[in-house]
This record gives sequence, C-alpha cells and structure tokens, in this order.
Amino acid sequence: MKRDDIRNIAIIAHVDHGKTTLVDELLKQSGVFRSNQNVVDRVMDSNDLERERGITILSKNTAVTYNGIKINIIDTPGHADFGGEVERVLKMVNGVILVVDAFEGPMPQTKFVLKNALDLSLPVIVCINKIDRPEARPVEVVDEVLELLIELDADEKQLDCPFVFASAKSGYASTSPEGKATDMKELFDTIVDYIPAPEGEPEGNTQILISTIDYNEYVGRIGIGKVDSGTIHVNDDVVIVNAHKPDQKNRVKISKLYEFDGLKRVEVNEATIGSIVAVSGITDIQIGDTICSPDNPVALPFQKISEPTIAMYFNVNDSPFAGTEGKYVTSRHLRERLFRELNTDVSLRVEETDTTESFKVSGRGELHLSVLIENMRREGYEFSVSKAEVLFKEDEKGNKLEPMERALIDVPDEFTGIVIEKLGQRKGEIVNMHTSDNGNTRLEFSIPSRGLIGYRGDFLTDTKGTGIMNTVFDGYGPYKGDIQYRKTGSLIAYETGESITYGLYNAQDRGVLFIGPGTKVYSGMIIGQNPKADDIEVNVCKRKQLTNTRASGSDDALKLSPPKILSLEQALEFIETDELLEVTPKNLRMRKKILDPTLRMRARRNK
Repeated sequence: MKRDDIRNIAIIAHVDHGKTTLVDELLKQSGVFRSNQNVVDRVMDSNDLERERGITILSKNTAVTYNGIKINIIDTPGHADFGGEVERVLKMVNGVILVVDAFEGPMPQTKFVLKNALDLSLPVIVCINKIDRPEARPVEVVDEVLELLIELDADEKQLDCPFVFASAKSGYASTSPEGKATDMKELFDTIVDYIPAPEGEPEGNTQILISTIDYNEYVGRIGIGKVDSGTIHVNDDVVIVNAHKPDQKNRVKISKLYEFDGLKRVEVNEATIGSIVAVSGITDIQIGDTICSPDNPVALPFQKISEPTIAMYFNVNDSPFAGTEGKYVTSRHLRERLFRELNTDVSLRVEETDTTESFKVSGRGELHLSVLIENMRREGYEFSVSKAEVLFKEDEKGNKLEPMERALIDVPDEFTGIVIEKLGQRKGEIVNMHTSDNGNTRLEFSIPSRGLIGYRGDFLTDTKGTGIMNTVFDGYGPYKGDIQYRKTGSLIAYETGESITYGLYNAQDRGVLFIGPGTKVYSGMIIGQNPKADDIEVNVCKRKQLTNTRASGSDDALKLSPPKILSLEQALEFIETDELLEVTPKNLRMRKKILDPTLRMRARRNK
C-alpha cells in the first residue's frame, strides 16, 4: 500500500550552500508561521553554537503541509565532520533535495552526501540555489552536477533528475533558470510529483528503525525513526532488536508517541507506515535499534557509520588554577559527560585509559571535537585536552596507513604559490588546478589528515583572509612520512602571579603575546609565541624597582602591542605534542604538560 498523503525528504548539501535557509522558506510559505510572526533567520539552527558559527551541527526534523500532503523534511549538516548525521538520517527518507550553490558548484561535501544518497537508490531533486548572486552561473553548474552524477555511477532514473533554480533568501524557486517565480510553489510541486510516496503494509508486523536520538531532561531519551511497516499505538508492548547485536531483545512499552508539525512535536495515539515519529519512555534506546511487534521481531539493517579519524585526550585539569572556575571538575563528572555524548553522537568514540584521570576521545575531525569541547565548557565543565592526533591503521602486510583528505582550495591567483609551497611541506600532492577568468584559482590536493592539523590559521594569514578551504575524508593511504607542524616556539610564564605592564613590555620584544596586563598566570603557562623554534621563559609578573629618583608617572610611556587572543580552534591548532589546552567556562589557557622547568628540560633531554 502507498501513502499518498506523505512525502519524506532530506535536504543535503555542502556547507554554506543554503540548506537551512531553504527550509526556513518552505516553513514560511506553507503557513507554519503567522503572517505577522517575527521569525529569526535559520530557525532550524536552534543550538547556540549553530547560530554563532552559521553551520548546522545536528540534523533536525520538521514537517509542512502542501495541498493536503504532509512533507516531512530533515535538515542535515553540510560540514564533513558531521557526516555521520547525514549517513544515518537518509534511512528515514524516500528522496533527497541536493542544494548546490549557483556560483561555487559541486564541492567535496556535495560529492560525499550525494554518494550516500545514490548508494541507497534515493531519487534526487537538484536545487541550484543563490541564482540571484551577481556571479551566478546556473547553466554551467547544471553540467557540473550531471558530470558528478556520472562520476558516481548514478543510474538512468537518477541521471534524469529534475533541476529547480531557487533563491532561498528571496523566497522563490522555478524549474527554469530564467523563470520569474515569486514563491516556492514549483519546488513544492516537484517534491510531490517526483519523490515517491512511502509504501508498506499497515496491517503487517511493526518495524521502526531508530535513526536519531534526542534528549529531554523531563522525558529522557527520545528515539526518532520512520514507521517502515505496520502500525504503532501508545501503550503497545514492543520488542527492541538491533541488526548489529543479534542477542539483544528488550521488551518495553510505548508510553508516548509524537509526530512532527512545523517546529513542534505533536502527541498522537497511533502512527502507520511512512510516518516519521518520536518515541519516548524507552530508557536505553540506541541509534540503529528497531522497534518491532513481539510476535515477529526482525531487525532492519542499519548502515555502519564511518570510523573516526582523529583523537584527543581529555584530562582532569591539574593546573595550579584547577577547580577555581568550573562547576564540574572531577574525573567522575568528565567520564559521565563524555559517555552521555555517545547517546546522541554515533561518530564519536570514548575510551578509558590506564589512568582514571584521562579519556581518549575520537571523532571525525577537529571541528567535530571542538564543538564538543565548546559545549562542555558552556555547561560548566573544566578539563584539559591534548593536541589532536590522527588514528593510523595497518594493512594485511603490516604497512602503516593513515587517513587522507581531499582539499579543495579557492584562492586569488597571487596566493597560489605560497599555498602550494606550504601544503607541499605538509606532504600534500596537487591533483588538479583550474584558473578562472575572475582572477581566482581552484586547487585540489590529496593530503594526509595530520598535514591539515594546525594549517587553517596559516592559510588565512597567507591568503590575507581571502582563501576558502574545504576538505572531505578520502579513505586511508600509505604513511607519507614525518611532518613538522610548528616552526615557532612558545613564550612560557616564569612564575605564578598577575601579569604587569612592565613585565609584558619587556616580554613583547621576544614575540607575539597572547595575554594583556592583569591576567593571572602560572609557571609553565604559555603566554605568547616565539618566532624562533625554541621555547623561552619570560617573567611577565616582573615589577619595576621603585627608587626616589624615578618619577611616579614614568611608566605611562610604556606602550604595549595588543595581545593576539586565540579562539578555541586556533588554540587547539597552536599547541604542540608536549602542551595542553586548559578549558574552563571562563578561560582558555595553553600550558606545558610538565609545568616544572627543570623536569621539562630533563624530559626534553631524555627524548
């Protein structure tokens, strides 16, 4: 049986191509909001970090009604580090809208998300977005998308996909690049006509594959998935099974059932095939679980999520300032929080180490882990983290393999030389180079993941902020040899105290400072960058010796350069393997792992 009153779609794209803005417009034009309602931009990016960074981190469910047909929409992340979110939500839908920027065309992540959709044989609607950009080139981008489909071995039906030309920001979509549409009607019509209605047996055995987990303080874990078969009711007795855990069979009761309507979850008493539902009341429900009828519990297959490629150690903070700024500071707090994150993030791995004070946390990339760190510090956690390291593998012959990335870089022509030189030093190999008429060059590199650690800051400096770099995981390749990350040393505080203008004035001749006057420092804390390769200890707490021959106002003439304040990502990129980043709700401090200078020198000599 077909359910013609429902369509289930996911919106997929490269980062910044306009997915969330497109969803905003579909919500507005379907009447979810009142005409006089004040709605923020990117309403689906509900998390504070998502709004601040302008990226989608977690996939979100919403639903709109068009001509009596309910369209369930899933807005997915575009950044490669959150690809695990995209991989699994595609199991809930019957088709996808691929959003492509009318100027940039297909990018690395476009290829990644499109391949996932094609592998599941999902029909694709291509939406060429931002056609009102002055430099837009929609016709050429259509050809580039078709080339990409051919490259990914799309079948004839997928190659014959409809193209829609839109400006999500201006709120219109047309089936022709020259079309003069004023609303999203043509996109809605294309969804209804091209995306197949869900099929199944409403009278059959119940099967719901859980693809996403949400968490609510009041009701606990909420499993979200699509009803593939049968009908589910509140108070039904069901069995939880999992394709990857054949021995698991938990008998539970459905206490509450929700469907999506606009931005709200609406309580319902029953749901049948094709409906995307949220189920609460099952305490230990996991992603990949199947909710089944007790008389015939059969698990639905679930796609294996890509393995992590990068790891950091999260440690209990042991600096002299430990416990003064955080609410949660013990190893028990840290362990509980990290393992709780596994409930909703399938791409993350947390492992215990030889000591209870440290945990190995592995993820898909630096951004993936930095978002976790930022969320934890906002929640009041205090801890320290090590430099990111890549996870190596071995092939059957025992050869060392490392994760590789495909990097796509757009830079003005004048900066191509420095970018090629720097990435060459980091074992990057140029695969493709294309110069356009507008004075920009597109470079494509194959580079080890560890070659990109700590490079983004240099890249922005080298290209004077004009370069754009996008990367996507490109499998494992042979180990490329040693890479020197940082050619500069650190300026290290000599004693514990408070930084003084006089001490900072003397220290700034040695390099770039990261702190200003009045900052609390401790011995072994990194307070600046030395342009040479060596670490130097400086005394920023040093006061001027006062005598009766000095005028009291003579200090006023000391001019300090403004300190370079590092963001969380910049600090994670800056630290070396013998350094840590201390993270508290109020401060980020870089420090040496060994704070005592004598022990530090001995360790360096032994190494």
